[in-house]
Amino acid sequence: MRQRSLIAVTAALTAGALTLTACGSRDDSGKTAEGGGATVVIAVDAPLTGDLSALGLGIRNSAELAVKQANEKKYVKGITFKFEALDDQGQASSGQQNATKLVANKDVIGVVGPLNSSVSESMQKVFDDAKLVQISPANTSPSLTQGPKWATGQKTRTYKSYFRTATTDAIQGPFAAQYLFNKAGKKKVFIIDDKKTYGAGLAGTFKGEFTKLGGTVAGEGHIDAETKDFSAIVTQVKSSGADVVYYGGEYPAGGPLSKQIKAAGAKIPLVGGDGIKDKKYVELAGAGAAGDLCTSVGAPVETLPSAKEFVANYKKAGYKDDYSAYGGYSYDSAWAIIEAVKKVVEGNGGKLPTDARAKVIEAVQGVSFEGVTGKVSFDEFGDATNKQLTVYKVEGPDFKAVESGTLGS
Repeated sequence: MRQRSLIAVTAALTAGALTLTACGSRDDSGKTAEGGGATVVIAVDAPLTGDLSALGLGIRNSAELAVKQANEKKYVKGITFKFEALDDQGQASSGQQNATKLVANKDVIGVVGPLNSSVSESMQKVFDDAKLVQISPANTSPSLTQGPKWATGQKTRTYKSYFRTATTDAIQGPFAAQYLFNKAGKKKVFIIDDKKTYGAGLAGTFKGEFTKLGGTVAGEGHIDAETKDFSAIVTQVKSSGADVVYYGGEYPAGGPLSKQIKAAGAKIPLVGGDGIKDKKYVELAGAGAAGDLCTSVGAPVETLPSAKEFVANYKKAGYKDDYSAYGGYSYDSAWAIIEAVKKVVEGNGGKLPTDARAKVIEAVQGVSFEGVTGKVSFDEFGDATNKQLTVYKVEGPDFKAVESGTLGS
């Protein structure tokens, strides 16, 4: 990665002449360098290695695809987009280090990611201080956009540089509760979370709606997602009489938890959020996972007319990793940045201004376009205006969509 003005200078003495080639530079007045336009970087931060890499690689590949297509189409006249991906391994400390690194590279105009809400918590201030836009395709913790007191009705947007294309757990948890109570006929739940920002928050919003509907909480507990031995809480689940387990967490622990619950003789489904929606969950949970459920943001990408081109182009690009649960949202996050850059450049006489980062944040707030996942736009908190969710059930080696909808009143 390079400094603010990307100037590629090739000096060669040929026939006594010095040849200079400029590719994508601008000076402090915002003018493009002689012979070329500006080059900017769209970056991704996601878990590219480790337990959550199945989701992270889909995020990376999909954002990269958007960047490639923007260049192929010459979508923003005079602008060449470059792509950079950093690995946070699902760890907040790594995410913060990556954020600092991206901020230092003045060519970075926007960041897609991360996957984990807890990682985002460590990155938001770094990006906001530098006026660098961040759009997550996967974060669902309401506090990231609406502040720590959102549940009490005191909604405050702390970071204006932060946006997301995924809907929040303020909707996802209650949506799952309504489905389980009203349609699946589950009245007695045991609630488990992994004590992380995402998992605990999701479990909390689920509990609030489930009890409001008249459901009973047979028991509650927490797990250490790193141990993979859940015998203590499995014993509690078995003796509780619960007819369903709701898990707030991700698939690396969710799969083994489901497997151990069934092995103990509690033949009840485990239900989770978008954090378990991956075929790796089914692999880890084993044959007993049949009938387990999850919710995830939006409608199934492969069923959307708006996504047909994305799915075809992703396959054509030859990525060996699946676009997974957040691929469409990652593409749309990257494209929102691209649309913002286009608006900023066109509003500045075809040149990238010296305060491009701040201008891009303003432009992202107003973007509105038909994306892979449907209409892409953001509300006053930076949250996605698309509130659709889908229930999935484990059938065979993967999750299959059951029904899509929005949260009932």
